[in-house]
Parts: sequence; C-alpha cells; structure tokens
Amino acid sequence: MKIEISADKRTAQGKGASRRLRRSGKVPAIIYGGEQEPQSIEMDHKTLFYNLKHEAFHASILSLDLAGKKEQVLLRDIQMHPYKQQVLHADFQRVDKNKKIHMKVPLHFINAEISPGVKTSGGIVSHILTEVDISCLPDDLPEYISVDLAELTAGHTLHLSDLALPKGVETVALAKGENLPVAAITIPRSALSDEAGAEGAGAEKK
Repeated sequence: MKIEISADKRTAQGKGASRRLRRSGKVPAIIYGGEQEPQSIEMDHKTLFYNLKHEAFHASILSLDLAGKKEQVLLRDIQMHPYKQQVLHADFQRVDKNKKIHMKVPLHFINAEISPGVKTSGGIVSHILTEVDISCLPDDLPEYISVDLAELTAGHTLHLSDLALPKGVETVALAKGENLPVAAITIPRSALSDEAGAEGAGAEKK
C-alpha cells in the first residue's frame, strides 16, 4: 500500500517557533539521512495524527511531498504529549532504494483457532514477540510478517527460524545467530487440574 503525505519547509527555529506552530495546528518535524542536509519541515497535525493510527504508516516506505518534490522516507520517531492527544515532533529518514534498511515490522498471527494446541488441547497462544527487526532493500519491505500457527502443538514454541519471510527479507536477530522465540501454546493450570482430577476419578472407579 502506497502512503502519501505532504509537508512544507520550516524556516523558523527554536522552542517559541515550535509552540506557535503547534497552536496553529501544525507539527514541527525533520527529514534527515542520505546525501542531503537535514531539512526542518512542518506538517498538518490532524492528518499526521490520523495516519499514526494505521499500523502500515509505521512500517512502510512513505512518499513525502515537500514543496512539490517527492522523497521516499521512513517514520523513525514520534514524540507525543505526555497526556494530550498531540504530536509534538516527528522524525523521518530518507531512503536510498539501493541500500538495505533496518525496520521493525509487526507480526500478524494466523490460524491459531485451528492449531492442535488450541483446538484439541485447549491451550492458549502466547505472543512472545509482536514485532520483529528486519533488514531488506526498501522495495522488499513488507507491511507485516504472517506467523502461521496451524501446526503448533501444546508445549511447543515457534522461533524466528520457523517464519516464512518474504523474498529479500532477513531477521536481524537470526542473522546474528539469535533464534528468538516468537510464539508458544501453553495449557492453562485450570485445564491441567481438571484433567488430573478426571484421571483421579477414573482411577478410583477402577
């Protein structure tokens, strides 16, 4: 999904200028990286705040229109007001399509309801990771990575090495030799107690 945003160049600097921007419904921000100098920008708060509610906005290459010139960027940091629903500042990084990027992308867990550990054993899925740090070229960046739980049985764990990654994508931790756990299915203590009780009752009848 292609996401387009727009911004204007910001000339006024300092805390006072930033406060005035925010009062006028704008957000001070910056674009950095690449071979160009960092550029201070300002964005519409309402539009940015709306975009931030969408998962893909945080893990996608964004097309930023700055004074009629489009740049490919990644959202790298957001500063929020401690108690107001207000964005105080945003950081964007320029993207070079020929250089690999590191990005955290969300994990989407699927088929939990048909996994043996849930369907036949009454287990509960534990999401050990909810996002994963990946490395890839910008054009290969996925919005998310699916974690298929269809074959997962109770007492077993899925690791990074078990994930089906899109072409050209690798997990940073696994590349370092760290095969982190991603998800597991555990049996609730209450279910184990019920099962033990049923077995005990059966033994007494014999």
